[in-house]
Amino acid sequence: MLITFKSKAATEITMYKEHARRILDLLHKDVDRGIITPAELPLAIVKIEAAIADSKAHPVSEEVRRDVNAHHSEKGDDHEHEIPEPVSFAARVFPVLEMLHAANKMQKEVVWGV
Repeated sequence: MLITFKSKAATEITMYKEHARRILDLLHKDVDRGIITPAELPLAIVKIEAAIADSKAHPVSEEVRRDVNAHHSEKGDDHEHEIPEPVSFAARVFPVLEMLHAANKMQKEVVWGV
């Protein structure tokens, strides 16, 4: 399922619900439907920036590496698929963070699921 973040301050952002969940859990928001008010934006930005810093401080675990390489031969090439490159939390959340900054600057809300 997809989630679309909307704000009058920025272009819409659509992402998978499972990826949006991590962001919205940080903000204690429901993943299906919600709003971040202008008053909530500064704290939301701080929380997300802290989570980005934390994610950059902890490298990808061996367990994640093993999962990424689980369907490839020992040579790393199964001739059917490219080895997937994991998308970092920082990269995934960047568009949402930019939207929050723009919304904060213009004092507009951010909504999803409506």
